[in-house]
Amino acid sequence: MRSRSNEETMASSTRRVGAETSKTRDTLLNCVEQMMLAEGYASVTYRALAAKAGVTPSLVQYYFPTLDDIFIAAIRRYSERNIAQLNKVLAERADDPLRALWEYSWDEATGALMTEFMALGNHRKNIRSEIASATRKVRKIQLDALSAKFGKDARLGAEFDLSLPALQLLLSGLPKLLNLEAGVGVKTAHHEMAAAFERYMDALQPTAGTAETKTGAKSTPQRKSAAHRPKSPGH
Repeated sequence: MRSRSNEETMASSTRRVGAETSKTRDTLLNCVEQMMLAEGYASVTYRALAAKAGVTPSLVQYYFPTLDDIFIAAIRRYSERNIAQLNKVLAERADDPLRALWEYSWDEATGALMTEFMALGNHRKNIRSEIASATRKVRKIQLDALSAKFGKDARLGAEFDLSLPALQLLLSGLPKLLNLEAGVGVKTAHHEMAAAFERYMDALQPTAGTAETKTGAKSTPQRKSAAHRPKSPGH
């Protein structure tokens, strides 16, 4: 059985690349996502992916000359779905971008597929660069939404005096941190921290009514993150 490095060398010699709009390519990427969710990114090899999709390894190589090409294509497609969902959410809730982004960030942070991509990025430089590029695109969309609501140079919260980039970092980063800790069983002060941040949002932009969030804190009755979470094909 060939090692992963041998597979990559064999694949890199293949110069033709299948069309990005091909149904076969989509099927292969669907299988990649399913394999990563079921067994982790290390399970994705040319032979395993070919067996999962019911095709030959040479056909997989035709579409993806290297293993990095497989993962980069999967990340880009996943990112495109997330960005489309983010734009949809912000269009529907342009008057309340704070809570829309807070809920979106929780959904993104708890996505198992993104967790696998992040783990993969720790070991592959090309993957890390692709994740960084996707993150910058999402961050720009979020900052644009906040700027449209509060003004580009706004500083929010009299006591905290946060710039919009700093606020965006909290909106997207806090759910990631809390989810990361919860994943290893550490939950100390999570509810308190989430509740404090939601009170901060309420102070910036009051809203009528409250309801329980997934963190156990109080939030708006508009929360419906589970329905907004992007779904992986085949699930």
